Amino acid sequence: MKKIGLFVIGSIAAITILCSLGPLTGLAISAAILFTGVHFYLQSNSTFSKIIWALVAISGLLTAAANIPGFIGIAALAVIWVVYRKWKHSENETFTASDDPFTNFEKQWNEITK
Repeated sequence: MKKIGLFVIGSIAAITILCSLGPLTGLAISAAILFTGVHFYLQSNSTFSKIIWALVAISGLLTAAANIPGFIGIAALAVIWVVYRKWKHSENETFTASDDPFTNFEKQWNEITK
């Protein structure tokens, strides 16, 4: 039953990611503009070039902040990652050891046949 819930949540998140591929691309482009503006701002020497690169960085920051569907896509990627980790973790079941030979028959049989 737990795997069905994880599958449903993962499917909804995957559909959300597919629907927000365009905004994710726009978010990546605006992040690249922001990175470029900051990078060249730190390397520039003149005041005029610092002002220009600061304006480029601010425009990249504003376009990234205005891209709400891109952030929803990033949240859906995080949900997919959590579902994947939970899916893998749920396969590892731990059994408690007891001294009753009837409950641990398989374990004892494997020890004997080795």
